[in-house]
Amino acid sequence: MSSAAEQEAVAEQHAADVGRGALASAVLNGTERAPAPAPRVWPGSSTPLGARYRVGPDGVAGTNFALWAGGAEAVELCLFDADGTELRVPLGELTHEIWHGFLPGVRPGQRYGYRVHGRWDPWTGARWNPAKLLLDPYARAVDGEFTLPPEVYGHVRDWPDQQVADTVRDDRDSAPFVPKGVVVHDDDDWSDDRRPKTPWSDSVIYELHVRGFTMRHPGIPEELRGTYAGLAHPAAIEHLTRLGVTAVELLPVHQFAHEDHLLRRGLTNHWGYNSIGYFAPHAGYAATGTDGQQVGEFKRMVRALHAAGIEVILDVVYNHTAEAGELGPTLSLKGIDNRAYYRLQSDARRYADYTGCGNTLHVVRPQVLRLITDSLRYWVTEMGVDGFRFDLAAALARSMHDVDMLSPFLAVISQDPVLRRVKLIAEPWDVGSGGYQVGAFPPLWTEWNDRYRDAVRDYWRGALPDVRDLGYRLSGSSDLYAWGGRRPYASVNFVTAHDGFTLRDLVSYHHKHNEANGEGNRDGTSDNRSWNCGAEGETADEGVNALRRRQLRNLLTTLLLSTGVPMLVAGDEMGRTQGGNNNAYCQDNETGWVDWSLLEEPAWRELFELTSRLIALRHRHPVLRRRAFFSGQPHAVHGLRDLAWFGADGAEMTEADWFAPTATLGMYLSGRDIPGRDERGEPVVDDSFLAVLHAGHRPVEFTLPDRPWAERYEVVVDTGLEEQREEPGRIHRAGSTLVVPPRTVLLLRVR
Repeated sequence: MSSAAEQEAVAEQHAADVGRGALASAVLNGTERAPAPAPRVWPGSSTPLGARYRVGPDGVAGTNFALWAGGAEAVELCLFDADGTELRVPLGELTHEIWHGFLPGVRPGQRYGYRVHGRWDPWTGARWNPAKLLLDPYARAVDGEFTLPPEVYGHVRDWPDQQVADTVRDDRDSAPFVPKGVVVHDDDDWSDDRRPKTPWSDSVIYELHVRGFTMRHPGIPEELRGTYAGLAHPAAIEHLTRLGVTAVELLPVHQFAHEDHLLRRGLTNHWGYNSIGYFAPHAGYAATGTDGQQVGEFKRMVRALHAAGIEVILDVVYNHTAEAGELGPTLSLKGIDNRAYYRLQSDARRYADYTGCGNTLHVVRPQVLRLITDSLRYWVTEMGVDGFRFDLAAALARSMHDVDMLSPFLAVISQDPVLRRVKLIAEPWDVGSGGYQVGAFPPLWTEWNDRYRDAVRDYWRGALPDVRDLGYRLSGSSDLYAWGGRRPYASVNFVTAHDGFTLRDLVSYHHKHNEANGEGNRDGTSDNRSWNCGAEGETADEGVNALRRRQLRNLLTTLLLSTGVPMLVAGDEMGRTQGGNNNAYCQDNETGWVDWSLLEEPAWRELFELTSRLIALRHRHPVLRRRAFFSGQPHAVHGLRDLAWFGADGAEMTEADWFAPTATLGMYLSGRDIPGRDERGEPVVDDSFLAVLHAGHRPVEFTLPDRPWAERYEVVVDTGLEEQREEPGRIHRAGSTLVVPPRTVLLLRVR
């Protein structure tokens, strides 16, 4: 083993060689470069993929580079100085279709990319073009922005005949115009981190955008707003802990690019569902720098959230990339091996598009499956995250064409010793034929339940013909998930998500108002299932505003009393509005940012306090977060049924009642009949509750169920009140009649 001084001398000599080579290989006249002796490249290793800084032979420090490029004829590693000067280093070692080499002296902070040589034959799907600098799919950090000038397209973008433009190769060098990968040194073992490991049944998810959540927060220093460090700031974490959520679900933080049509309109992809680097934290959210510092900043954010008892779930986009279709840019995978990475049509010039974004990753291919699973494991083991929400997960579950719940992707996840232990959430649909798969994903998976969203919205706007569907949604959606050992927490219940109206806009707008997106208000869904309470948009009518606030209380209370895993969207708990924009994906401005000044207004502060109180109530009472489906039967001799349904007359509902038009429903949850045992093996016993939901526009007389259900009832939550009273609440005798105001939820504790 060499001494430290000898290692440093070797590294300095190699760095000098690299510098001389870089000067000699400066790009001339756009494409020509003078010949230069390449630095010595040792064979290195084909694993792991990517750029990994380590100690090589003879104790010499350097970086091992490895790139899978199955059909390529040659691969050049390109190293860049701070001023953009490029040095091209051929990788001569090829093992199992992986090109690799070890470069002594190349240290963390080095910027790099690849040029991959091969045939240009778009008619067969071959789109190799060495004029285009490619981002390493395994890059741990990315420096620079994708601006998409014509030079970054593999074809001649402005070819006169656009019908064949994608077949004409563009030989201009893209290196000056594209971001570069950055070598990062990972030596963090996470020994000081304590994951919360919150059980699914106890989870409350809070969907937020790193930038949008922090940009306007007055307690976060201005230089940290919009960043991972901003989310890690005590002021941001205090809000989350006061609210009581157990996990944040971050909109995409993988390195992403902006679409050309947005850049031409002066907009950007704010949400980030356009990934191009599956290992790199998005550089635009880093306060500390983009030469690898973003990795450490992200880890510190995760640690800070964990210390507060909050898990970190990433919204991940493995179904497509930012390279779009045949007319899209060549940024990474398209130039490495287009035919291997993407699903192509029978006309191999064209891409199979199950995502609506121009391309679909070919997850059946081993190297693509490896890319995805390597990325997932990396974020768990080296970045500390606790789970993933998979965008358009049905696209990942497709075998050759159809969605297949025995697909390679789902099979690999189910047996992976790392991934099967973390939280896995499917958005269970894509835009292809047969893509709607709600309720079909296998055990281990939870799903966004849009049937819950639709039923609750319809009920509170008065559009449900009866309460059959609502009953299923309130009690865990057993019609969808009671199979294969799945549990009620397979259902992620939500009323709003990033995609669509905010909760306040849901009760303020009947129509979408997306004009600011520049697409003629054609984008975004028109099926909002919203009700504006009598006026479109903001109004000075206090009667309308009071009704809207009541509807917000109804929706939040319904969500947090339902069996399953509730998901809130950042800002809904305090009346955030997007001005009726239901597709704010390109609004990186006050439309897309959380307005923290709302908490200074008494009405919205009350809404926050109610939400926090409901979450705390849920945490205290296991009957509200059951780990098994209701049976409708008693679990003990002389016990009560674990779930019972009542009409306004105080009698249990009959089969006919479920089919009759009604706006009133009583749901009795028995705390004496909870199946299962606690961690010490003791029976789980809790209070019993009666929830009365009334969506009618007139008051209703509701008779409280008499013995054996209860002797008395105590009001715990009354959404008809602007200000919620602290417990204990009003006491009512069983068998008595309550007048329930229009559009109100009452939660009563059984005494």
